[in-house]
Amino acid sequence: MKTYIQISTTTETKEEAQTIARYLVEQKLAACVQVTGPIESIYRWKGKIETATEWLCLIKTRESLFKKVETAIKKLHPYETPEITAIPIVKSSKEYLSWLGEETRNKI
Repeated sequence: MKTYIQISTTTETKEEAQTIARYLVEQKLAACVQVTGPIESIYRWKGKIETATEWLCLIKTRESLFKKVETAIKKLHPYETPEITAIPIVKSSKEYLSWLGEETRNKI
C-alpha cells in the first residue's frame, strides 16, 4: 500500500512560497501545495528569540518522494535551515488519494 504525507515548509515571502509550490507541482513531486499566510513564527535561532512573518506551504505527496522534495526545497529555499517536516496522511477519501497518487505517479 502506498503511503502519503503532508510536508510543511515556511518561507519569508509569498513569492518564495509560490516558486517552491509551482516547481514541486510542475515536477510531479507534489500533487498539491497550499500556500497560506502570512503567519507569525516565534522561534529560537542562534541563541536569540526571533519573530518573523512567514508563508506556509502544505505539500501533499507520496512518502517515497520525501527525499526528492527535501532536495528541491533546499535548492530553492533561501533559509540556512528551512523547516522541512512531514506527517502521514492517516485518513482521506479514496478519491483524493487516487488523485494524489495519479498526480505524483511518474516520479517513483
